[in-house]
Amino acid sequence: MSAMRLVLDTNVLVSALLHPGRTPDLALVAARAAGAVVLVDARVEAEYREVLGRAKFKAVDPARRDALLTAVLGSCERVAVGEPSTVALVDPDDRAFVDVALTGRADAVVTGNGRHYPGTLGFAVLSPAELLARLT
Repeated sequence: MSAMRLVLDTNVLVSALLHPGRTPDLALVAARAAGAVVLVDARVEAEYREVLGRAKFKAVDPARRDALLTAVLGSCERVAVGEPSTVALVDPDDRAFVDVALTGRADAVVTGNGRHYPGTLGFAVLSPAELLARLT
């Protein structure tokens, strides 16, 4: 069986950072243990860095934040998205995740906002709990 190919919505990283040991964090740990491939492009990576670096997260240990980013980005697969998709989305900010998933032939986008994604994209839209259940 080949490794799962995943796109991680930023909200999953935020949740994992703010709530160590809870479902989003455990899902990321399980994904790494299973050898899942995380897909990103420059937009997604920039969003991860910008959001996790926001002042409202200054109480989070910077070493923990950096370790999370290193774990996610250190072994990710970078994809080059050509033309952005024209899929209608509830939240246009999710376009980068959809584009990366489509270009990188992702098995799933993992998000806390599954309702933002139409169900006809050709990949699964999983909550962290659903991902964890599939991997354990």
